[in-house]
Amino acid sequence: MNYKLLESNIIYKGRVFDIKVDKIEYESGNESIREVALHNGGAVILAVTKENKILLVEQFRYPFEKRLIELPAGKLEINEDPLVCAKRELTEETGYTSSKITKLGAVCTTPGFCSEILHLFLAEDLTPGNHNREEGEQGMEVLELPLAQIENMISSGQIVDAKTICAILYYKLLKKL
Repeated sequence: MNYKLLESNIIYKGRVFDIKVDKIEYESGNESIREVALHNGGAVILAVTKENKILLVEQFRYPFEKRLIELPAGKLEINEDPLVCAKRELTEETGYTSSKITKLGAVCTTPGFCSEILHLFLAEDLTPGNHNREEGEQGMEVLELPLAQIENMISSGQIVDAKTICAILYYKLLKKL
């Protein structure tokens, strides 16, 4: 690192993330400001049915004022194990449970300004059940789509969610598809 931290302040404490502003000084003597969204991270679950279809959800996303198609996912609680979060979100959003969950990897979502890391999981051996959605998820729709259709939706711009695109790539690399 070619800088030293001069000052650090949390200027906003939110429900989903906090905002930290750091004042730094480079070795050259120049000072700068770094703004960081502090986020607990989350878990993403790519669930594959016995018919070899992938579960996605279509839900309204407030920042974009439209519905997006994406994999089930959720925010980690403080110090929560990502696997616990993944299992909870799979059931909460789709109603399914899984007896076989494998970690695919992890991604830094926006490393230029945010500390969020998303942990990507593969769920197999699914059992259907009842979902338990939160208030903001009530209009969510579960989709079961084959991989080829999902790939077409990504290439056509119908699926633009980064975590979903990353998890699909990890899945393809794992399964050598």
